[in-house]
Amino acid sequence: MPVNSDDELREILELDRVAVVGCSTSPSKDAHEIPKYLNEQGYEVIPVNPFADEIFGQKAYDSLSEIPGEIDIIDVFRPSDEVSDIVDAALERDDDAVIWLQLGIHDDEAVERAEAAGRRVVQDRCMKPTHQQLMA
Repeated sequence: MPVNSDDELREILELDRVAVVGCSTSPSKDAHEIPKYLNEQGYEVIPVNPFADEIFGQKAYDSLSEIPGEIDIIDVFRPSDEVSDIVDAALERDDDAVIWLQLGIHDDEAVERAEAAGRRVVQDRCMKPTHQQLMA
């Protein structure tokens, strides 16, 4: 079952390194504004966007598999029908990053697969207001 308790959400939000799958270069999109907010709050935001070289002064990676080092949270800004492949890519990594599906994004089967592999998953919840509510 996806994470819903405030205590566990706080614990997740205390992590540092966030890979943002679908991070946008367009300031008018939530997929830009929310990672920018996270960056401003001190998170190390790692953009994942195969169509960008750099976002927020950080190198943008084409995929999760290309990111060196450990990831704490994989924040997903892609359509729900892409979640399954993103979860598979997350599970192929050596780290055990939390998978965070932004507001409006859900895939119950992929969530069950991730949880069965021991991953924590947050589904259909935006990181920015959750951070503002629990960490401010």
